[in-house]
Amino acid sequence: MKNRPLILISNDDGYQAKGINCLADALKEMADIVVCAPESARSGFSCAFSAATPLRLTLRHKQQGMEIWSCNGTPVDCVKMALHELLCRRPDMVIGGINHGDNASVNSHYSGTMGVTLEGCMKYIPSVAFSLCDHDEDADFGPLLPYVKWMTRRVLREGLPTGVCLNINFPKAKRFQGVKVCRMAKGTWGNEVTRCHHPRGYDYYWMVGSYTNDEPEATDTDNWALTHGYVAITPTRIDVTAHEAIEQLRVFESEPSGMALAMP
Repeated sequence: MKNRPLILISNDDGYQAKGINCLADALKEMADIVVCAPESARSGFSCAFSAATPLRLTLRHKQQGMEIWSCNGTPVDCVKMALHELLCRRPDMVIGGINHGDNASVNSHYSGTMGVTLEGCMKYIPSVAFSLCDHDEDADFGPLLPYVKWMTRRVLREGLPTGVCLNINFPKAKRFQGVKVCRMAKGTWGNEVTRCHHPRGYDYYWMVGSYTNDEPEATDTDNWALTHGYVAITPTRIDVTAHEAIEQLRVFESEPSGMALAMP
């Protein structure tokens, strides 16, 4: 009998978050599930991993076809640890999420949920991130789940191009206008640091900020899709080379006369 698909799930909100538990419950009918997620929230950790901190794994729940583990490290640590220590075979898919809050535009660069997905993609495993534009810890994930299951089945069946993962964001809505495959919007964060003064005489700082979509009229971006009620799918590459700039920059291959002799 052929093995059922095996899916590894992690996130950056922690193993207790509603999003990751809704995801695992929704997918357990179609695959064996191993969850390995941070023991507490790790938002903003991107692709960071622990190089100088000992890591621990804790089994939180086990039933037929599903295990839930926590790790004291980062989201990427969770993927690495699961692949090395927990899984009996190579997973058919790695999923990050469901994240509480969107990971569209430049937010994807900071996201630990995208860190999970990029790590899986770097291991040549089909990988997807799911995020909902709602930071509420009791957010309603019900409208997403039929889409999540449908998209997961398609990736399990058809795979993804090598070196490409999917960053999938859902608007906060009861119904969606449809699905758009789109590019990352150009955006910036501003007012990112707030300074406060402690009664004991020193200053301290909070990282906060506000996001601005720098091209609000562009209709082919993830920000536009989400604003207009669409599910946004952004194909994301591991190779970040600016291929279109290579020829322009070949001038650096012609070093100035005498440069080699002048270098120590």
